Amino acid sequence: MSKLPRNKIAPTPMTQEIGVVDLINNYFTAYNSARLREICQLLSQEVLREGVTVGVSLSGAMTPAGFGVSVLAPLIRHGFIDWMISTGANLYHDMHYGLGFDLYTGNPFLDDVKLRQEGTIRIYDIIFGYDVLLETDAFIRKILQAEPFQKRMGTAEFHYLLGKYVREVEKQVGVKHSCLLATAYECGVPIYTSSPGDSSIGMNVAALALEGSELVLDPAIDVNETAAIAYCARDGITDVEGKSAAVIIGGGSPKNFLLQTQPQIHEVLGLEERGHDYFIQFTDARPDTGGLSGATPSEAVSWGKIDPEELPSTIVCYTDSTIALPLVSAYVLNQCQPRQLKRLYDRREEMFSQLRADYQSAKTQPADKIPAAVAEDAEQPAATYPCGRLIPNTP
Repeated sequence: MSKLPRNKIAPTPMTQEIGVVDLINNYFTAYNSARLREICQLLSQEVLREGVTVGVSLSGAMTPAGFGVSVLAPLIRHGFIDWMISTGANLYHDMHYGLGFDLYTGNPFLDDVKLRQEGTIRIYDIIFGYDVLLETDAFIRKILQAEPFQKRMGTAEFHYLLGKYVREVEKQVGVKHSCLLATAYECGVPIYTSSPGDSSIGMNVAALALEGSELVLDPAIDVNETAAIAYCARDGITDVEGKSAAVIIGGGSPKNFLLQTQPQIHEVLGLEERGHDYFIQFTDARPDTGGLSGATPSEAVSWGKIDPEELPSTIVCYTDSTIALPLVSAYVLNQCQPRQLKRLYDRREEMFSQLRADYQSAKTQPADKIPAAVAEDAEQPAATYPCGRLIPNTP
């Protein structure tokens, strides 16, 4: 008989009093239900503890379905999300709720030609009026004309300012907790967008540029700030030795932007090589197509994105995020005590300064401290580099 670790499957009839923790622990027994159970237990037992910095990437149309307000915002308020990467579309549609607009359940089989004639937008089985887009656009363009926006900035600062203005709208109408952006602003959680031009928010930024706006969203700021967060997660954010967790909802560009922080640290900046300590993903993408959304934790190890020693702490659940996210959130909110907010937005400059200082120090280290492979490459004539790559002799 094999001595591999195993737990006996002992099915018992379900009762009408069952709660979410009992449901997941005892009835999610195999296949992707078991992966979801393992994620819930890993989060509650190891990840959502002091000393672990949790980054979340968000793709797919999650906020139009209300998950920004109903699920992600409570996790932020409980200190379970320390920083985020999101598509611009998720943040744009999240603002509909913060501005008091209505979205409705529909079905995916409506006549889209008729919907267009009636001025109705459809996101699969969600419908809302075209005027919701126009009013949200008008709000964005109005506040982007304010003085705080007239400069070059990263998307974390940009979204922080957006959240501040949305929070003021909430106060005026007498509501709270209506918007992910406003919650992130209140809790000091930085939210980055890997492709800021790829959404209606970016489209409005571009429109104002035609009118002379001085707002410029600088991706270099985002790359450096996110790398600084991952770099300082080990010892610069808390007083104890820390760890870094990557929680990926969907895939796409936000997934890569979250995971590329580690190659940025060791491949480009020449600092420590370790990788994120935890990798958790919900996806419906297959790995065999070669796409990023389905890429496995093991593949990420080859890039240095994941610590190879932590592969047992990597779990992928192949399921619809709209099913998994409410279940997992209900589980951890029930099982975990709230964590103190790290307020990483307020510490961006401190973390960036640490990363920059260590990078400058690494650049000036003696030749005998440079890895042998790098030193050997540096001694080769430029013409011998693969594919004719030229490395100029610059300071």
